[in-house]
Amino acid sequence: MIKPLPRSFYARDTKEVAKDLLGKMLVRKLAEGTIKGKIVETEAYYGEEDPASHAFRGRTERAKIMWGIPGTAYVYLIYGMYYLFNIVTEKKGKAGAVLLRALDPQERIGVMKRIRKIDEIKNLTNGPGKLTQSFCHH
Repeated sequence: MIKPLPRSFYARDTKEVAKDLLGKMLVRKLAEGTIKGKIVETEAYYGEEDPASHAFRGRTERAKIMWGIPGTAYVYLIYGMYYLFNIVTEKKGKAGAVLLRALDPQERIGVMKRIRKIDEIKNLTNGPGKLTQSFCHH
């Protein structure tokens, strides 16, 4: 049985968390069964000092989650068409998040294919939008 990572795992430097998530499993229980994928690509986003981060412009409505509880998962819409899956990092009072960019599907691949409405495994979770769609039903 796979145990969830403790919040303390995420309450660290964002770059270190992004690196240490590689090889870990993302798990979601659905009515159709438990789907699992090994994390193979991540991207670190720092707070207000990172121009690529939602937090770059401060604590806006969209960005305030990045100052939240480490280990909190959140999904957001980008370009009006792609949902992306992130995990809050850093210690309290500092913004940070890791974007999950790609997974290697491990279990219940048929369920993921059905959700995504595709037959091939090659492009199932090889991008952040595809990954989120496979795991989060968006």
